[in-house]
Amino acid sequence: MQSTDEELVARSIGGDLESFNELVRRWERPIYALAYRTLGREEDARDVCQETFLRAYRSIGGFKGQAKFSSWLYRIALNLCRDWMRKDRRTPVYQAPEGLDVIEMAAEQGPVETIEDLVSRNEMSERVHRAMTKLSEEQRTAIILKEYQGLTFQEIADTLDCPLSTVKTRLYQGLVVLRRELERQGVTGARVVNFDAARIGRPIPDTP
Repeated sequence: MQSTDEELVARSIGGDLESFNELVRRWERPIYALAYRTLGREEDARDVCQETFLRAYRSIGGFKGQAKFSSWLYRIALNLCRDWMRKDRRTPVYQAPEGLDVIEMAAEQGPVETIEDLVSRNEMSERVHRAMTKLSEEQRTAIILKEYQGLTFQEIADTLDCPLSTVKTRLYQGLVVLRRELERQGVTGARVVNFDAARIGRPIPDTP
């Protein structure tokens, strides 16, 4: 039976290195994906991912279990992403979420995508990217965590250490701005509330 995060954390605090390694294997991909979607650069995402687990290992003794381990880990990664952008004075490049897996698409036996369809998807990806840059940092983070990473409102609140109502407000306001920006780009009737328009992006590169 697979151990829970909490059980692995408890054993890690007790000095069991293999339990911490299991946490790394379990959460490396989501943390890397978060860093890549926030920074938009593979090399930076790898560095942030590695530094996230290094910091987590050093400070795991201070993990109190007041929030989920994943929320604690996401918070470390987000703080590192902010430090990365401030250090290099870079503008974040927000990538659209992963598209459908090729094998899953084949299993559905749907129509084969044409070149015109592929071009259209790429164009939409670029439009979503441009629209995302119009959001505030708080709005972008809320959308990335909810729509891209799949966290619940409560998990986001725990990650950002802010009230649940604040998370919902940031997400709602961000989606309103995103809809407006996409409509300005000529994307009419975009179902931004369900984020359908953004689920067409390039896949997240492999983790190190």
